[in-house]
Amino acid sequence: MYKLCIVGLGNPGTKYNNTRHNIGKDWLKDLSYNLCDKFIEKSKYEAKITESHSGEVLWLIPTNYMNESGRTISKLIKSTNLKSNKIIIFHDDLDLKIGDIRIKEGGGHGGHNGLRDILSKTGKNNYIRIRIGIGHPGLKEDVTNWVLTKFSPNEKKSLAQAYEKFNEVFDMICNNQIDQAQKILHTK
Repeated sequence: MYKLCIVGLGNPGTKYNNTRHNIGKDWLKDLSYNLCDKFIEKSKYEAKITESHSGEVLWLIPTNYMNESGRTISKLIKSTNLKSNKIIIFHDDLDLKIGDIRIKEGGGHGGHNGLRDILSKTGKNNYIRIRIGIGHPGLKEDVTNWVLTKFSPNEKKSLAQAYEKFNEVFDMICNNQIDQAQKILHTK
C-alpha cells in the first residue's frame, strides 16, 4: 500500500520536453533517476509509473494532456485509496519568478488548467503542491504561447540552482516534514 504519490504534470510528446509547462514532469523525472526503476506505462491510470522507498512511494506522470490531468488523479485515488493530502503535485507556476519554488498545501487552481481539471474531476483541493516558477510573459494573451516555450540559457541556470536547493529538501517532503522544507525553500 502506498503512503505517498508524487505526480509531475506536463504534456505528452517530445515536442513539449523542456518547455515551461512541462517543468513539473521534467523535475519529477530528474528526481526519479537515483531513486526509482524505469517508468512503465499503466493504462488503468493513463500514466507512466514507478516506485521508490521500498514500494511505499508511487511516482506518476500522466500520459494525457495537461488539461486532462484530472482523469489520471481521479483514477489514482479510486484505485489506491490514497488520500488527496498524500498526493504531491509538481507543476509550473506563472505567478512565481524563474527559480522560485513554493510548497503549498491545498488552495485553488490559480488559473492553471491542469490543476483546474484535477480539482474539477476529484472535488478535492488539499493536495500538496510543488509550485515551480516559470515567470510571466507580462500580458495575459501571451500566456498560452509562453508556457509552451523553452527556457533561455540564463533561465536554465536559475532553474538548475533552484533544482539543487529543492533536491536538498526532497527527503523532508517525502517524510511529511513539509513545514521544515517550506522554511528552507521560502527563505531567501
